Amino acid sequence: MTTEELTTEVQKALEEIRPFLNSDGGDISLISIEDGKHVKVRLEGACTSCSVNQMTLRAGVETTIKKFAPQIETVTNIL
Repeated sequence: MTTEELTTEVQKALEEIRPFLNSDGGDISLISIEDGKHVKVRLEGACTSCSVNQMTLRAGVETTIKKFAPQIETVTNIL
């Protein structure tokens, strides 16, 4: 998968999870994809101060991204 295709797949994953984040007053942005396997995102809005944002990141965001792009190994929230 090319870098462009990978970026497209990750963006599709974020679009799938975004309505759930929006419903709680949050959002998410893609910051970068490094070495074709490490994704950096930024949780925004209410998600920045939410006490369960790490659970959201792992259970929701990371799982969804890996569904669209199985080669992704890590998803990290950049503050």
